[in-house]
Amino acid sequence: MKVLFVCNNAYNPGNGISVSINTALRKLREHGVDARLMAVHNRDEKGPQPEFPLGHFKFPIFEPIIYSSGFAYAKIERDKISEALEWADIVHVQEGMPLENVVVRMARKMGKTITGTFHMFPQNILASLGFPKYNFVNPFLRANWKGLIYDHCTDIQCPSAVVRDYLLKHGFKARLHVISNGIDIPDEPVKASTVLPEGTIDILCISRLSREKSQDTLLNAMRYSRYADRIRLVFAGNGPKAGYYKKIADRLHRKGILKIPASFGFYTQAELRELTRKCYLYVHCAWVEVEGLSCLEALREGIVPVIAEGDLIGTSNFALSPESRYPVYDSHALAERIDWWIEHPEERNRMAQRYADAAREFDNNKTIESLIGMFHQALGQ
Repeated sequence: MKVLFVCNNAYNPGNGISVSINTALRKLREHGVDARLMAVHNRDEKGPQPEFPLGHFKFPIFEPIIYSSGFAYAKIERDKISEALEWADIVHVQEGMPLENVVVRMARKMGKTITGTFHMFPQNILASLGFPKYNFVNPFLRANWKGLIYDHCTDIQCPSAVVRDYLLKHGFKARLHVISNGIDIPDEPVKASTVLPEGTIDILCISRLSREKSQDTLLNAMRYSRYADRIRLVFAGNGPKAGYYKKIADRLHRKGILKIPASFGFYTQAELRELTRKCYLYVHCAWVEVEGLSCLEALREGIVPVIAEGDLIGTSNFALSPESRYPVYDSHALAERIDWWIEHPEERNRMAQRYADAAREFDNNKTIESLIGMFHQALGQ
């Protein structure tokens, strides 16, 4: 089986789509599938490159915003696309962008089987450009993705049940498969560290610092927490909102709400694992999230989350108790959940182990087998 993954950019280490695509390619190859990538070339010349590289298209006006978000659009080079399609048995699209539109049209003419993964909602893109959650462009963008790309797929991977329900609601025609993007799980079960709320209480937030990730909800929650004077907020990530969030954190520190300055930094995977085991809670604030691999990777290390819950948030499915959910945007409710876990340390440490154990169900060896099954079904095998 020869599977061609098609996306614009697969080499942004801070982007969940890039991480999931490279993980899927690696695991498919380990399972004997000839999986190759067509995408824009990697900016890091010493890093891995796609088997079918495309040039970088610089988007007029919005390129600085796109670049600051770590993204890049690929040029539509039809000769290279044709070469890749000739090779493939299955064309597996990852986005609803103009590149995929052209690829799907060419693949249909060549009689190729087309499948896809629904990695993002329209809001994931538009939020970075300053659009509010509800706007007139959302339906237009969704309709284009549906009519031009995803309705020509036989099967679609939905990384969460929230995605499946969204596609059903809006009449997508393909067979829908709820298959997590999955994470690497160690052979030996993780033993969660015992962490007590004595002295400084570290609360971790891992995600790109951007508008849709809504880290300001966590910062504002410190105004209402009874333990804000002992809390250190640790933000792991970078992004276009970094400067803005640092200003908010500095203001809270100057006002004495946060006695301990918030920490901002970008960490390697090994550093993140070590950091996660030392922190008391993990908070995930995003108001639009297809799955949330950064949250799942944190849970794997044995930490209790508090996750925003809303109609476009797949991440809240990971929560194992009501205390691990709060209504999206609600800083008061988030502060209440944080305080509850601080006041119940025994329950926190018991649940930390439960979360570590539950994360094992998302082993990407299991999820990749489901994805291979989807490909066989698409081929009628």
